Amino acid sequence: MSTLSRARRSVAVGAGAVALLAGTGVAAAAQGGTPLQRDVNAVRAVGTTGVLAETSTPDGTEEARAGVMDVRSGRPIPRGASFRGGSNTKTYVATVVLQLVGEGRMGLEDTVDRWLPGLVRGNGNDGRKITVRNLLQHTSGLYDFTHDLPFDTREDVEAHRFDHYTPEQLVGLALRHRPEFEPGETGPDGNPRWSYCNTGYVLAGMIVERVTGHRWDEEAMRRIVRPLGLTHTSFARGREFPGRHPHGYQEFDEGGPLLDVTDMDYSWADAAGSLVTTAADHNRFFRALFGGRLLRPAEFAEMRRTVPDDLDGSLAGSRYGLGVMWLPLGCSKAGYWGHGGDTPGYMTRGGVTPDGRRAVTVSVPTQLQDDRQDLTTGTLVRNALCA
Repeated sequence: MSTLSRARRSVAVGAGAVALLAGTGVAAAAQGGTPLQRDVNAVRAVGTTGVLAETSTPDGTEEARAGVMDVRSGRPIPRGASFRGGSNTKTYVATVVLQLVGEGRMGLEDTVDRWLPGLVRGNGNDGRKITVRNLLQHTSGLYDFTHDLPFDTREDVEAHRFDHYTPEQLVGLALRHRPEFEPGETGPDGNPRWSYCNTGYVLAGMIVERVTGHRWDEEAMRRIVRPLGLTHTSFARGREFPGRHPHGYQEFDEGGPLLDVTDMDYSWADAAGSLVTTAADHNRFFRALFGGRLLRPAEFAEMRRTVPDDLDGSLAGSRYGLGVMWLPLGCSKAGYWGHGGDTPGYMTRGGVTPDGRRAVTVSVPTQLQDDRQDLTTGTLVRNALCA
């Protein structure tokens, strides 16, 4: 995923996950306020239209904001603003799947073909060889359909932002291509080959529906969102975007004009990236998950069984489990967990300590072609978790 441009990464709904680079003085240069506010100011200073961050601990919460709801009105971002959470959706989907595994209704080693017979076929793709674990851990080898979405340029987005897709159509885009590798194939280092793949999560969502008789998002709402009281969390099936939310802006060429991409049909993201949430809700979800409230011990252990991923740069050293990523942290050998998400116009980063006691979420309603956005956001996450 490191070879993708910022515009392409924004469509990959979260391949960037949580940035890790150490600070280079940018955050320190932002003056005024608490350490969290200074780090938020640093993210704003690289040219983003706005930033919202919140930390949550047993002792309380802290929120910091900078920037505007939209560039025309100049209204400040309000407290509790909603945002598109991108690939953080995957953690919800993986949690639902693992709950079903714990209930004995399906297994991680079940094949795709068991639940979706004949769907994954052609061009070397074979659902009889791909397991549910492969889907959740990005070891299926399937082609990522987001590479073929018409969102590369400003003109593409303006022409296709309201196109509507079914899950079957998204899988069909992937099946036009040969797989990148055989499912579960090991590399020269003996580790499973790994490639970030949104197609796997669309298939996982389809399997949840086949197992339960309900859409994956309905199961996520029933099993996770409502029990945890996440009153500002939902999943977009189309153009819906509930709650007060900042406009999202996409830059296609570094230094070029921003395009307002707030209004968009999110059927293309489906079970891979359609989450709408707030920082408070997002922190509550991850704290509940890592506090042991959503999964039985056996399934929670499976979620945290990681393999090396192929991410580099700011993500070097990270490892991927089932819908979650482990990342190193300078102040703790235990590291931290998270996922993160990128969609057109919206970046989300965050993390939670392994005991679930401390979490941070930062939402940036801008996607710039500038690595400093990742750098400063990653610094914010690390600083908040080490505070």
